[in-house]
Amino acid sequence: MSSLDGEEKGAEEVTMTMDERKAKLEQLRAKMRSSTKANRASLIEESTRAKMTVRDAARLERQRKLAGVLRTQAEAEDRGEDVERQKNWEWTIEENDNWEKKKARKARRADYEFHDDAHAARRRYKKDLDLIKPDLSAYNRQKEVVLGLTPGSLAKSGSSSSALTAFDPSGGQVVPSAEQRMAAESFYRDANTLLYADNKPTEDAIDRVVGKINRDIDKKGKFSRKRLNEDEGDITYINERNRVFNKKIARYYDKYTSEIRASFERGTAL
Repeated sequence: MSSLDGEEKGAEEVTMTMDERKAKLEQLRAKMRSSTKANRASLIEESTRAKMTVRDAARLERQRKLAGVLRTQAEAEDRGEDVERQKNWEWTIEENDNWEKKKARKARRADYEFHDDAHAARRRYKKDLDLIKPDLSAYNRQKEVVLGLTPGSLAKSGSSSSALTAFDPSGGQVVPSAEQRMAAESFYRDANTLLYADNKPTEDAIDRVVGKINRDIDKKGKFSRKRLNEDEGDITYINERNRVFNKKIARYYDKYTSEIRASFERGTAL
């Protein structure tokens, strides 16, 4: 009897061990499923972020800013404050003047009508000025030579200086050197200057000019009003759709109407 009781107890222990193992296996499987689900969610999020273009990101940023503005306006209305007046306090007089000039320039450039050649040339000149990026480092180097400053002084300070060359303690006057006088005459030219055609542009400046000319040629070619099929002969159409229609008709009826049309053109038609 004792042996039978021991076997039953051992079977119960084995059964409990198997149940525990099954429970542990279920826990591992649940963890595996949760980790797989989390990995898949992160993969989908990363894929969505990769598919987002720059335009979509800019659109979301605009929406975020608009939401912030609307929230600020709602909070200001609840407090009984004027949002525009509070916002204008953040601008200085110089910034306000620059903003007004920018709005005026934008309003002037909004006039796309053709008035005369001088107006069109001035408009083109103003557009070209926006593309010019002056080389301030080269300008500062030339000005340092003119003012007699040490090389790199204007570049380090970030502003132009009105200091001249050496100071003579005995007379108390500035004594410019011959090199400085020649540099000043070349740098500050006026109507009485006899120097001309002595400026040698750099390779970068030449490349910028060539690039600008190529862009103008490409732009002019895209907006040209010359018809691509003018070499076909007489223009008997008013638009592209009418040209295709006339071409279909000519395929079947030109052999009957060519002589009549030629007679009309010669003036010999009856």
